[in-house]
Amino acid sequence: HVQLVESGGGSVQVGGSLRLSCQASGEISRDYCVGWYRQVPGEAREAVALVGDDGATKYAASVNGRFIVSRDSAKNTVTLRMDNLKPEDTGIYYCAAQTWCATPNPFRTVFNFWGQGTQVTVS
Repeated sequence: HVQLVESGGGSVQVGGSLRLSCQASGEISRDYCVGWYRQVPGEAREAVALVGDDGATKYAASVNGRFIVSRDSAKNTVTLRMDNLKPEDTGIYYCAAQTWCATPNPFRTVFNFWGQGTQVTVS
């Protein structure tokens, strides 16, 4: 079983920055596909960014250029750096993991493991 714990959420003013972390534990490989999703009330969960088993990254168009996802495989952590935050970025951010990213579109990965989420509020 794989456990994921998100941290780093909070409230920030428009244009500010936050850094989210996903700590993995349990039976997880250091090269797992790891994604970040967010969800707002009344809307479906949305893929935001991921880092693949091969180290490649992918971003939703809405955050491209503002968010950076990175992996520290030795520590089993994945970080999401969010800059120039907008009110539209508000939501609960979830970390998810799977053994392999889907190809050719990694955002179609069906993630087996999910964290509890961390709230991000931009206003």
